[in-house]
Amino acid sequence: MADRRGEPPDPVAAALAAAFLDGPWTAADLAARGRRAVGRPRVRWVRTLAEQVLERFPRPPLDETRSLQAVVAWSTPYQEARTRASRAGEPLRVAHLATAATAMGRNRWGVPVLDTVADLAAFLELDDAHLDWFADVHRFQVRAPAGPLHHYRSRWTAKRGAPRLLEAPLPRLKAVQRTLLHRVLARFPVHDAAHGFVPGRSALTGAWDHVQARTVVRFDLEGFFAAVPAARVFGLFRQTGYAEPVAHVLTGLVTHVTPLTVLRTMPAGGSPDERHRLRRNLSRAHLPQGAPTSPALANLVALGLDRRLAGWARATGATYTRYADDLTFSSIDGIDPRRLERAVAGIAEDEGFRLNPAKTRVRGAGARQLVTGLVVNERPNVPREEFDRLKAVLHNCVQHGPDGQNREGHPDFRAHLQGRVARVEAVNPARGRRLRSSLDAIAW
Repeated sequence: MADRRGEPPDPVAAALAAAFLDGPWTAADLAARGRRAVGRPRVRWVRTLAEQVLERFPRPPLDETRSLQAVVAWSTPYQEARTRASRAGEPLRVAHLATAATAMGRNRWGVPVLDTVADLAAFLELDDAHLDWFADVHRFQVRAPAGPLHHYRSRWTAKRGAPRLLEAPLPRLKAVQRTLLHRVLARFPVHDAAHGFVPGRSALTGAWDHVQARTVVRFDLEGFFAAVPAARVFGLFRQTGYAEPVAHVLTGLVTHVTPLTVLRTMPAGGSPDERHRLRRNLSRAHLPQGAPTSPALANLVALGLDRRLAGWARATGATYTRYADDLTFSSIDGIDPRRLERAVAGIAEDEGFRLNPAKTRVRGAGARQLVTGLVVNERPNVPREEFDRLKAVLHNCVQHGPDGQNREGHPDFRAHLQGRVARVEAVNPARGRRLRSSLDAIAW
């Protein structure tokens, strides 16, 4: 961890903070333990520092150890003492190092109680060394050569605009992230407007909110996962009560800095500005697209965005939903698209996101209105061309066998087809039954 000026942490300040937390919270007790930490039993500045710490923290900040270190490091008594000691040729040193106590603050959402980093390691069934390796809080992997020390497999995919980078965690880290997803992140609140990656919600539930609208307007957020920095993820874990050291390691487990060897292979696509933003976001700690925790964390980070956009929609008589990076507004009375775009772009920027103007779509009732890939003019339905393509693939699989039909190279073609058929069944049961009959007739 670096301090607020980007410099390495001060070991003496850290030792003083640990000493302060290692006993009764009074000025005299703090001063006595602080003097022992620096090995100077008669200095006066430690007492002054202790009084300032008490003024800033009336109670022991057991969940804010990093903040306490920063307060100590940048306090006037400590800075002046360090300057005097340096001029005298006797720099401040750590004479005694206490173990800094940490504990959860207010547990807002009933997440597992993890007071210390050791508790986190036990919760994840990892030893300290493996926890540190998976979290990689010092980001050693950024410049490490490709090989077994890396926790992610990266793959660029082409799309309209800048390319997309898929970063899939290897099995052991993926298992850790799944534990955090199901046992920690599942306790956090999600806005009612969010329909993607939320239990009980789906593309279909989001589409129903926009059926038979006069106007449907869709926006796309640029680089959704990469746009979420580690600082916002750290803030989420702090909001739920985890102490700073625990939140710091949790953040390391679910964020990633794209290695330089991967960034250098970015394929063509997108404008220079768009490519620059993507490279900048990927080169800092971000949510990796492909980690099981990233969709849930992105939803949580977007909570403020959803609240503000939903409030704006209510005030204007519109309906708002979000599926991952896809923002949809609709109204039975019509919408002024330009006014809406200005408002959405401004709110998104305030919340740390950016619209991709090339993907904005406005559709009236006379045109085909698509929401999360479903037609919503009369009722949610799968687009006719999607149904026809799937029907043709299934027919060819029945007639000629499935091996020659997997033209996109899906690793589990059977599961891929089952998923596509299930999607149609959920939206249009009658069409889905016809496709299911063909799927069942394939000789695997």
